[in-house]
Amino acid sequence: MSKRDYYEVLGVTRDADEEEIKKAYRKLAVKFHPDKNPGDKHAEEKFKELGEAYEALSDPQKRAAYDQYGHAAFDPRQRARAPGGGFHDPFDIFREVFGAGGGSIFESFFGGGGGSSSGPQRGDDLRYDLEITLEEAALGCEKEISVNKLDRCDSCGGSGAEKNSGIKTCATCGGRGQVLMSRGIFSIAQTCPQCRGAGRILEKPCKVCQGEGRRQRSSKINLKIPPGVDSGTRLRSAANGEAGFRGGIAGDLYVVLHVKPHEIFQREGDDLLCEVPVSFVQAALGSEVEVPTLEDKATVKIPPGTQPGAVFRVKGRGVRNLQGHGHGDLHVRVQVEVPTRLNHEQKAKLQEFAALCDGQQTPLAQGFFEKARKFFR
Repeated sequence: MSKRDYYEVLGVTRDADEEEIKKAYRKLAVKFHPDKNPGDKHAEEKFKELGEAYEALSDPQKRAAYDQYGHAAFDPRQRARAPGGGFHDPFDIFREVFGAGGGSIFESFFGGGGGSSSGPQRGDDLRYDLEITLEEAALGCEKEISVNKLDRCDSCGGSGAEKNSGIKTCATCGGRGQVLMSRGIFSIAQTCPQCRGAGRILEKPCKVCQGEGRRQRSSKINLKIPPGVDSGTRLRSAANGEAGFRGGIAGDLYVVLHVKPHEIFQREGDDLLCEVPVSFVQAALGSEVEVPTLEDKATVKIPPGTQPGAVFRVKGRGVRNLQGHGHGDLHVRVQVEVPTRLNHEQKAKLQEFAALCDGQQTPLAQGFFEKARKFFR
């Protein structure tokens, strides 16, 4: 599938300046953010596409390479044309754009504290990489993971204040959060150094967490993994990120899955591929063989004259589709084993068989030698 033009993705002209590109990205990234469109795969793909386009066009060197070579500038099969390697996580790009400055749009959009560093603030989102087996990915499972993070302080309940104490108006700024500093004939408003802009201060900061409302510790989190996930699937565990500062809401935990290679099966989308050895006799005369599946076993009928590499389909025995659209199939590829050690009687029987086949040419051999005849002239 061909990629859309990055300028078209962001809806800007090719001569757009850096500010126009950033403004276009901010507007569209909020619209298509997965947290605003839960379960919408189209929105998720649009969000990823926007991140890729913004990263390419916001960097002058990458943009110059893209303008000259197009998408080939970032193709790993081509010579290196754009600096910086591959593209970054679109969520990291989003946080970089929206997290810059004081009261960020990212915080206001997702319910963060905003305002000042002294008032309640939303906790940070966290990423956790989890390795699972193919069976767990295909069938679904529950996992308990341990995350070392800033959690709510039990002593103060997250408020940051000692029990039976509260919050009072900052005496330095009178609750305004700013103080006026005189510079000759000018007066300049600056953030209050006492309350750091909040306008309020704690009467008695919690001795356990020093007024933060949170402490570093290891937390056990139960994670439900749905059937059909694959490597790269990103699961959101709401409010299991870091606790908010001074009673602010907690961030989210994003778990990125990595499926371990399987000793028998290879996965291709929702389908599974399994290579099964059969004997020369089974392939020649036909037989039925039992093959493993992820849950139990199945029987595959091998017709007489089966050739090495032949593939047989076992319908519906693959991986359940993550969106609920049924199951994939199991594809069984036959590997015909040639015996390496024969006893005297076995050799005699095969020589007898060879004598019976003398002069008889198989269709495969006949086709090959007809094509290769010109090389023997």
